[in-house]
Amino acid sequence: MAAKLIDRQLHTIPGKLRVAELFFEVPLDYIQPGDGTLRLFARSVRRSVKPVDPGKDDKQPPTPWLVYLQGGPGMGCRPPQEYGWVGMALEKGYQVLFLDQRGTGLSSTITAGTLALQGNAIKQAEYLKHFRADNIVRDCEAIRRCLTTDYPEEKRKWSIIGQSFGGFCAVTYLSMFPEGLTEAFICGGLPPLVNGPDTVYSRTYEKVIERNKTYYAKFPEDVDRVKKIVEYLQQNKVTVPSGTLTPQRIQQLGIMFGMHSGLDSVHDLIVRAWNDLETFGFLANPTLIALDSYGGLDSNVIYAILHEAIYCQGEASNWSADRLRSSNRAFNINTNAPEILFTGEMIYQDMFDSYSELSQIKEVAGILATTTDWSALYDEEKLAKNEVPVYAATYIEDMYVHFEHASNTAAKIKGIKQFITNVMYHNAIRSKSDELFQQLFALRDDTID
Repeated sequence: MAAKLIDRQLHTIPGKLRVAELFFEVPLDYIQPGDGTLRLFARSVRRSVKPVDPGKDDKQPPTPWLVYLQGGPGMGCRPPQEYGWVGMALEKGYQVLFLDQRGTGLSSTITAGTLALQGNAIKQAEYLKHFRADNIVRDCEAIRRCLTTDYPEEKRKWSIIGQSFGGFCAVTYLSMFPEGLTEAFICGGLPPLVNGPDTVYSRTYEKVIERNKTYYAKFPEDVDRVKKIVEYLQQNKVTVPSGTLTPQRIQQLGIMFGMHSGLDSVHDLIVRAWNDLETFGFLANPTLIALDSYGGLDSNVIYAILHEAIYCQGEASNWSADRLRSSNRAFNINTNAPEILFTGEMIYQDMFDSYSELSQIKEVAGILATTTDWSALYDEEKLAKNEVPVYAATYIEDMYVHFEHASNTAAKIKGIKQFITNVMYHNAIRSKSDELFQQLFALRDDTID
């Protein structure tokens, strides 16, 4: 089934990029296409080139597509000019498609308000089941068929590049529709081929503890500063634009520990908050806004409500990260402990109290946490017979996608080539894009004797 293109607008971005803003219509449920539609948004970008002879009808071969699958889940794409690697992709001869995955960006955005249109909590939960990687990949295939309708049959495949959760989607693509792919690039996104999140989070917590040790070794003065901030929040109710600033939300700043410059970013926030308390006895508004901006869950409902479900294939998550945190005393908030540890990329039940947006869908989150009928996202038999070239950047120090899980998955994908490094973190595609893409294209262009 091809997507329906319902709107297309062209404009030029300084720097010689020709951008098309595209809106598509696709089924909510591909198995039952009569059950409603979704509106998807994407931007395509190519070089803006003025032909030497505009009147000459040169029938050039169609430009191959490279589709970017954003990390998340639940995050839309930024404008093309904000991706430092776009120029390299264009130089290699691609045109790039930035797709806002269903429910993100401008693609039928999921919020508490838009979910309410579906009816009660049970109906909202049923609706959200359609927003995992399997349907994201089905959307990609529908859009591919739409955009390559006029291409010669042998030119209708396209390439994909997946960052983080986008890499999870790429492996789902290889499992479901390998016939639609020319090649796949994966950046920090080889998914754990598991049937539930517990094994994922148990390793993630180990990595988070390592990063806490690194943080406090670099900034030992923050041991007491963090405790002072937590004590203040325990004694005072502090509101921020997205809800309530709790001690747990200070812990959640640790999600940045897995990024380049993440330790320093957290330190800057801690210094700012501690200085306010030392100087004024309360947290000033600029500090509150800065602290609040690093949460983001009020504007990213899918990330909060489906994060554990991306690891589920036939079983319930049952608030995995919450259960594992409760069983690990190291993460208890205790100002008498040697240190207060930050947490990482986990979703907790208390988030559905401290975020105003999430509090509106707390019942929905509970339903999804106990749901067992999640479909399979990966086909290991197909992956073992894979014929699509796959090039993966794998980070030994990745705090979000554990190296051991990524390595186990790579061993199950036939023909994969990996660039493995211990000098890059999870956001290398943004922080070290030139170096990363040189390595990925080297994997594609070089041969191994």
